[in-house]
Amino acid sequence: MTGFESWIDRQIREARERGAFDNLPGAGKPIPGLKGRHDENWWVKGLIERENLEPILPTTLSLRKESEQLMDRVSQERTEEAVREVVTDLNERILDSRKRLVDGPQIWLRTFNVDGVVQRWRERRGRDAS
Repeated sequence: MTGFESWIDRQIREARERGAFDNLPGAGKPIPGLKGRHDENWWVKGLIERENLEPILPTTLSLRKESEQLMDRVSQERTEEAVREVVTDLNERILDSRKRLVDGPQIWLRTFNVDGVVQRWRERRGRDAS
């Protein structure tokens, strides 16, 4: 069966003859990410890097990160009502994580005093407006 050429092989041969593969970016260079040991998640890591995505964290770690960044988060809000909604939502998710088994290491997170956060938000806005 020599001489048999599949449709795909013919398409590749014709493209090569037309020069479609000449001067491609990266020609003659190693393929990025192929060095070292085989990593079955190479494509996920590449996607996270290319798209500048935050890695997905277990629930407890995600809540901890949100807790640490709460004041930065509420500083973007324009109204006291919106600040209260953000803090209340976070508090509800923290309480929910205590009631049920969630993924991630066991971390005890405190809830936030909504009025206290609103007061700090007001103070920050007053300083930023000056």
